[in-house]
Amino acid sequence: MTLTRTMRVLGATALSGALLMTAAPTASADQVRDGQWVNQYYSLDKVWSVSKGDGVIVAVIDTGVDANHQDLAGQVLPGYDPAGQGRDRKPTKSSHGTSMASEIAAKGHGGDAGVVGLAPGAKILPIYQGDANDNNAIPEGIRWAVDHGAKVINISAGKTRTPSGQELAAVAYAVQHDVLVVGAAGNDGLGQVSSPASVPGALAVGAVDRSDTAWKKANYGPETLLSAPGVDMVSAGDCDGGQYCIANGTSDSSAYVSAAAALVRAKYPNLTAGQVANRLVKSAFVPPVIKGAKLPDPHYGYGILRPYEALTMDIPAGSAQGPLAAAASSGGSKAPSAGSSGAASAPPAGSLPPIAASDSGSKGASYLLIGVAVLVGLVLLVVVIVVLARRGRRQSQVQQPYAAPTWQPGQQPYGGQAPPPGYPQQQPYGGEAPQPGFPPHQQQPYQNNPYQDGNQQR
Repeated sequence: MTLTRTMRVLGATALSGALLMTAAPTASADQVRDGQWVNQYYSLDKVWSVSKGDGVIVAVIDTGVDANHQDLAGQVLPGYDPAGQGRDRKPTKSSHGTSMASEIAAKGHGGDAGVVGLAPGAKILPIYQGDANDNNAIPEGIRWAVDHGAKVINISAGKTRTPSGQELAAVAYAVQHDVLVVGAAGNDGLGQVSSPASVPGALAVGAVDRSDTAWKKANYGPETLLSAPGVDMVSAGDCDGGQYCIANGTSDSSAYVSAAAALVRAKYPNLTAGQVANRLVKSAFVPPVIKGAKLPDPHYGYGILRPYEALTMDIPAGSAQGPLAAAASSGGSKAPSAGSSGAASAPPAGSLPPIAASDSGSKGASYLLIGVAVLVGLVLLVVVIVVLARRGRRQSQVQQPYAAPTWQPGQQPYGGQAPPPGYPQQQPYGGEAPQPGFPPHQQQPYQNNPYQDGNQQR
């Protein structure tokens, strides 16, 4: 399930705005910090003057996080390995999860040495992404994270395929419990966002380089809501025996968006997960290449992440759902069986229903009950009229002598009588004309997308 990243050992210092990579010697810690171009790109001192993400737990569902790495000391909470092998805090294979955790919440070491994350006040909840046989256990991990205090879930893993029923239900469970799920779009250069980032209710992230150009290998599609730095990314991790790596990928972009979400959740604790996404989206930088185009753009989404602006701009809270597509399942306590199939249809990314899903469901049920009651009443009225007509006919036959019937012009044959004056013309079942003031059966699509014009030029 891990998204393939081009990872290399960090070998030398930055030179002329680009990192010169060699296999040896291993870079010193201060060279590592200098190599984190994102620190200057986002002006971390300004960001941290507003929020460091204090008190927010970010779950990292990945290959495990090395809790003993010097830059993550004290930042990693006890986590979860579905197989009970302890791989959540002691990775046995890839250091991918350690890299993601470091970009989110690393504190460096020795002053200005080592990697620092965007939200060093946050804590990492590591969750191993596979079961005992390394099968996909991400849905189970999502539910475990929700139940153990995570407010943001980073999933820099996935596959380019239709979401499973278990993934749909797990993300819906997170939405139901006000947890923001952030996912990487994928690194195949395909026009299909990877799952679970593509699942309705999740926030899918694409990648850009330091010149704000979309990375050519990033997957793209209508589900993409944001983009963030993902090229030449320096992070903590075991690459060829070293302690630091450099890599390209939407995995890194997702980690930075998750960190920014932690900053916002610490600053605005009363916002819902959707409203946090709203701040991230409304404050995003719209590069000139998509300026004036209909958003979300399949590569950039609504723009490039800007953490400081997300924390400081005057942005109305908006609806609880925000720009996130409506979750496709109620996300009950039990996930679908392993045989559950593919995706349920979802509204286009960024479209918002005029009312919350729960309100829509209850009102729809009320309207259905009213319609059924009206239909039953009409049927009873017809029955009463028929019974009275037959009773009257029998009485007239007893009281009056037999006489040959006389047919009136225009009279209908038996079984095809014209309805009494004023009697409603009944439509076929399921197509009844609505009562006066009764809302139409089919809801009109939401027309006013509040995310079209809210972005600010950086």
